[in-house]
Amino acid sequence: MTQPNESTSTVTPGADASDATSTCECAAESTTSSATVFHPGVDVIETGQEYLIHADVPGATPDGIDIQFHDGVLKMRAGIQPRSHAQSRSLVREYGIGDYERAFRVSGHVDADHITAELKHGVLTLRLPKADAVKPRKIAVQSSN
Repeated sequence: MTQPNESTSTVTPGADASDATSTCECAAESTTSSATVFHPGVDVIETGQEYLIHADVPGATPDGIDIQFHDGVLKMRAGIQPRSHAQSRSLVREYGIGDYERAFRVSGHVDADHITAELKHGVLTLRLPKADAVKPRKIAVQSSN
């Protein structure tokens, strides 16, 4: 996987983690319209049948996650509710609260109708099945005798 800019990562078939060049820190954050947005840390895995993306989104709920796939770009956003401390004041604040956003340009053919997402223990798992045309398959050899 390569990460060409701060807003979109590229999922490249056949690439491994040692080939990745990072210009977007996994815990990078940006501030837009007075809200903090984090780029969640991800693992991207390619199997013969699918691409798997595991994204760390602690505090997210299934209802607060929006995932879209259009023109080869998968976009995910997880909205996080801020903690309310109306009757108290913070003495130490090291835990950042903000929304998560990440986009991936998918190189290769993905069966967009069968993309699935599951949230478990703060980890969002996206499954992007490969289209049949790009799945590896065994070719039988016929005898001409």
